[in-house]
Amino acid sequence: MGAVAGDFKALAQTAAIAVTLFFMPSLIRLLFAVLLTLGLSNCGSSTTQAVVVEFWAMGQEGEQVKALLPEFERRHPGLRVRVQQIPWSAAHEKLLTAHAGDAMPDLFQLGNTWIPEFVALRAVEPLDARLRAWPADALADYFPGILATNRLDGQTYALPWYVDTRLLFYRTDLLAAAGFADLPTTWEEWVRAMTRLKARAGPERHAILLSINEWQLPVILALQRGATLLRDRDQYGNFQEPRFREAFLFYLGLFEQGLAPPVGNTQMANLYQEFASGAFAVYVSGPWNIGEFGRRLPAAVQPYWNTAPLPGFTDFPPLPLEKGLGVRAVGASLAGGASLALSRTSPRREAAWKLLEFLAEPAQQARFYQLTGDLPARQSAWANPALVGNRYAQAFRQQLQQVRATPAIPEWERIANKLAYHAERAIRRQVSVDEALAALDRDVDRILEKRRWLLSRGLQR
Repeated sequence: MGAVAGDFKALAQTAAIAVTLFFMPSLIRLLFAVLLTLGLSNCGSSTTQAVVVEFWAMGQEGEQVKALLPEFERRHPGLRVRVQQIPWSAAHEKLLTAHAGDAMPDLFQLGNTWIPEFVALRAVEPLDARLRAWPADALADYFPGILATNRLDGQTYALPWYVDTRLLFYRTDLLAAAGFADLPTTWEEWVRAMTRLKARAGPERHAILLSINEWQLPVILALQRGATLLRDRDQYGNFQEPRFREAFLFYLGLFEQGLAPPVGNTQMANLYQEFASGAFAVYVSGPWNIGEFGRRLPAAVQPYWNTAPLPGFTDFPPLPLEKGLGVRAVGASLAGGASLALSRTSPRREAAWKLLEFLAEPAQQARFYQLTGDLPARQSAWANPALVGNRYAQAFRQQLQQVRATPAIPEWERIANKLAYHAERAIRRQVSVDEALAALDRDVDRILEKRRWLLSRGLQR
């Protein structure tokens, strides 16, 4: 009823104005009409004048980040944020399409291995000029190995939003039953422990679960042995050199000795049920599985699993932890996670930078962890009680002190896929080790052909 009365009142007012205009001299009538139009156009100006920042975020992050935005908009009354949630499976292609169509968002999330590609496309804005206004110690608050993935040729192109890496999830009770009350500290000791686990488990069970169509562990092992992966300014594959070959042989040995089953991701029925049943006792994975293990493992198993940083090789000693984080040495792992970047062509870069700064605050990163389980990129955010009291997350904090980046080139994703393909062929004994590595080098050399052409003409660094 109130709405009807309001509509009638508005109609009456409009009629009165029309009658008044009819009897006015023409010049006054024209002036009145202009003023009336200006007045009506300013109705609701508080919303139409707000600057809207377009923000693309992936997966659950695109949904959960919305909970942080009311505080940002409260601090910045003239700014609004429009979030577009994009599935990870479509994100890379969608960003490339948006760049080609000059339709990039103002702020966007990138997997940190994608950063070199989008820098090469001139799609992202360097941040160093803006970062000079930050406190001197702010960048030192990031995990150094993760921050390094956001820098190319001495320039910072993005800031880490959250971090991840790979380490060990393991059954404490099964390891103790195999005679290892203390956690092994080297790969050699882990192989002895897994050999004993396999002997106790029987022929249908295994010690460790490794997906044969993933490239991460072979690369981690190679980086731990000092392999460079590529050579000559990243122009050629370097997978036949001795250090990579040694790491690759060690990786294949886990399958040849029967410690790991030769299965891929699509062949795993339910890894949580199998971990709970003792079908395997060790699993190399990332921080997303802390929450999954907590939700999916039965209550009877919950007290008997834990996480541990990766070991190193005896002849390549693990690196010591940073002071205050414990006495255990840690082998290197991969620098993973996602970062936030500004579009180079955005007309709203200043507004987007304010949003990036807000999301980079330790307090917001700690809250984002509580919403998503994503580990904060700022080390000071780890003082949050939710992280201090999480024993599983603390192993990740130790591991994040020792992470290494993959080669910072746009072609890395394609190279990684080739690595996984040839590793799987070697595991299945379709080719020999030497044949697999030679084929990998040939494929990688073809992938890098354009890079060599550009470098030869001084068109790329």
